[in-house]
Amino acid sequence: MENTNKDGWKLERSEPGPGLKIFRSRFDYMLNPRNGKTEAMIILEGADAANIVAVTPDRQIVFVRQYRFGTGTDTLELPGGAVNPNEPQANAAMRELAEETGYTAPEWRHLGSIPSNPVFMSSYIFHWLALGAMPTLEQNLDDGEAVEVVLLPESEVLDKLLAGWFQHTHTVNALLRYFVEKGDLRGRD
Repeated sequence: MENTNKDGWKLERSEPGPGLKIFRSRFDYMLNPRNGKTEAMIILEGADAANIVAVTPDRQIVFVRQYRFGTGTDTLELPGGAVNPNEPQANAAMRELAEETGYTAPEWRHLGSIPSNPVFMSSYIFHWLALGAMPTLEQNLDDGEAVEVVLLPESEVLDKLLAGWFQHTHTVNALLRYFVEKGDLRGRD
């Protein structure tokens, strides 16, 4: 993945912004090469995150339904969450799946990663595949979480994905990667 500054934007200075619940903010003062003007850009610095495509032995995919404050709606999305400092990505994925859903899995594979939101965030989301997922534990939710576990047959998930049913971009990207890896998107109109 190439990460270059082809446009010649120049960082003149940075200063801390207000602290937030799960992010640190900062202002980067960037010189625009097109017009020579300096603009203050807000950057949210936070932990990388993991999300999980967990597939059960009977080919159901584990989702969570939870309220999202940004849109003021309940969303159906893949389980996941923040990576703790010095925590390996794979461990974070396993921990988040277990905490949010009570599911564990014997087989894990990395599906890739994307920036959380490159417009104003510095973090990345790492997608993981968990095969053979089974409910083996009780949910262990954070105080700020209220999560309902929902299982959907894999055979329905691709059609729902292509119909725009899932609204969380991290879920959309992880499911696309999963179905591409499976070969289910080849030859579709």
